[in-house]
Amino acid sequence: MWNTICLSVVGLVVIWISNWIRRWRNPKCNGVLPPGSMGFPLIGETLPLIIPTYSLDLHPFIKNRLQRYGSIFRTSIVGRPVVISADPEFNNFLFQQEGSLVELYYLDTFSKIFVHEGVSRTNEFGVVHKYIRSIFLNHFGAERLKEKLLPEIEQMVNKTLSAWSTQASVEVKHAASVLVLDFSAKQIISYDAKKSSESLSETYTRIIQGFMSFPLNIPGTAYNQCVKDQKKIIAMLRDMLKERRASPETNRGDFLDQISKDMDKEKFLSEDFVVQLIFGGLFATFESVSAVLALGFMLLSEHPSVLEEMIAEHETILKNREHPNSLLAWGEYKSMTFTLQVINETLRLGNVAPGLLRKALKDIRVKGFTIPKGWAIMMVTSALQLSPSTFKNPLEFNPWRWKDLDSLVISKNFMPFGRGMRQCAGAEYSRAFMATFFHVLLTKYRWTTIKVGNVSRNPILRFGNGIHIKFSKKN
Repeated sequence: MWNTICLSVVGLVVIWISNWIRRWRNPKCNGVLPPGSMGFPLIGETLPLIIPTYSLDLHPFIKNRLQRYGSIFRTSIVGRPVVISADPEFNNFLFQQEGSLVELYYLDTFSKIFVHEGVSRTNEFGVVHKYIRSIFLNHFGAERLKEKLLPEIEQMVNKTLSAWSTQASVEVKHAASVLVLDFSAKQIISYDAKKSSESLSETYTRIIQGFMSFPLNIPGTAYNQCVKDQKKIIAMLRDMLKERRASPETNRGDFLDQISKDMDKEKFLSEDFVVQLIFGGLFATFESVSAVLALGFMLLSEHPSVLEEMIAEHETILKNREHPNSLLAWGEYKSMTFTLQVINETLRLGNVAPGLLRKALKDIRVKGFTIPKGWAIMMVTSALQLSPSTFKNPLEFNPWRWKDLDSLVISKNFMPFGRGMRQCAGAEYSRAFMATFFHVLLTKYRWTTIKVGNVSRNPILRFGNGIHIKFSKKN
């Protein structure tokens, strides 16, 4: 009898598991789902997505599925159903539907690191989003760059390159991360790396290392270390905010000053929300710029003709100055036509962020398929930026291509800083920082590549073993 009972229980368990797997592989939908596979239960197709690939081309996970299923397909990442789109028309449509058909969305690893205790008001559209964009533009937008930041960036770059020139070699990805984060943190929280007991650049670097890992929070995992570092920075920022709130007469003129004062006027600015916003703002300002600068060194080393034209452009700027030793002016920055083309081309190839995530607020019909309400949608901007139909020989580093590209084509197929209402408020700041860095580098220094490691994606751009450069001052 006991054997019969055991066999019956085992049979019921097998039937239940089989039905569960069938439902997993065939999700409910009020229509026809896009083609694709949901992968294994719970983990979905996460593992093939995070396997490194050593190329600037699209990650094979995305490229192979686009070739097999077309420009829109379904999958599952860390147990969440996701529709991936490389269709420029559909993506452009979604950018226009922010707040009605879709909202901002994060996968588990990102949301658990960047959203504290359930705070997720960065999703909200309207007043909150308008405020967030406005305050970041106040401190990093074009007007702030013109009035204050551009000369300060140049002075910081001068000081940094002078220090780098005294070293046998510099690993530029890490060193650039320190440079950018220290400068941005000074504007946001008046951070002084020399006086601080906490190295923000080191901590954020560890967070990046665990960022694309599977969200398994057990000791010894990259994600566990990521969570610990996030809590450490959150605690530091919370203490700083409380200190500013307790001493409102202190005026440092930074981002933290403004937002702490605004907390008395805006009800949505809770302590948790402000701390989380600053944490995310610091992250956003440092990773993409440092990655593009590092990739720029690698590409310029391989393309001397590009480097020669850049040097000529910056030497012309010096020749046209009334006072040769004056700091970089806004008009000079905007005149760097070729340098900005080089930056665009590096951003296009770098694809630091593999895609932009949204969540469907309603069932969405597209090309005969239905994306169910609640599903995530990843708009794969990297696929658009490497499309041979838009960019001839897309894996070729060719800054001159930007002279002939139509502005409408660019707007629909090149979006390294996002698009629509969610476009990064720091886009101009990032470009100005990189252009200023190259201006100081090319007019005052020589550099030699000592060692280049491997560039990989998982799918975020990584620099294995780094890019090591020797700097020296020009005579």
